[in-house]
Amino acid sequence: MNSMKDIKNFIAKNVASLFKDGDVVNLGVGIPTLAVGHLPEGVNVIIHAENGAIGCGPVAAKEVATMDLVDAANVPITLIPQGSCTDSATSFGIVRGGHVDYTVLGALQVDQEGNLASWIIPGKAVNGMGGAMDLVAGAKKVIIAMLHNSKDGKPKLLKKCIWPLTAVNAVTHIITDLAMIEIIDKKFVVKAMADGITKEELQSKTEAELIFPSNIKVMLD
Repeated sequence: MNSMKDIKNFIAKNVASLFKDGDVVNLGVGIPTLAVGHLPEGVNVIIHAENGAIGCGPVAAKEVATMDLVDAANVPITLIPQGSCTDSATSFGIVRGGHVDYTVLGALQVDQEGNLASWIIPGKAVNGMGGAMDLVAGAKKVIIAMLHNSKDGKPKLLKKCIWPLTAVNAVTHIITDLAMIEIIDKKFVVKAMADGITKEELQSKTEAELIFPSNIKVMLD
């Protein structure tokens, strides 16, 4: 993986490997949206966009794109044949009613208790957390898709988040460029690792203690 584009698609491919046929999935902005292009063969999911599109298809080709049909990131999309559009209130009713199997979001920090910080870096201007707090509260499982470390190399998987939280005890899975991690009993349990990385290297890039079971897999390339 030589480019950031390759790294992001690597993460997205491993996110998509968690989905099962028939799942209702909400994909956040950034890396999460790439997961729709990496669904395993035979796995069909219903993509939900918080702005009201249900059954999102691929990004619309330039010649058919219209700003009347966009996802939550304002990107022109298509709908699958069974797809539909609703008002925002109904869309969030689907989320709050527990009908979304997975929500996939980015993050600034995640800690071993499943706490999520994703909306503000103190001292910097932001627009707010948007629908993230509803998504993490309403979805059955919350997947975080992000780089393992920040641009300056600091760990993003912490013992305790230090920035303002989006949600408490909500995150279930973390997929990074280095590992697939599940939070079990307030511990980071490594389920798969990128090819070529050692346990020692992974731990050195993570503030919180990692649990390494005997059946760790290699991440999809």
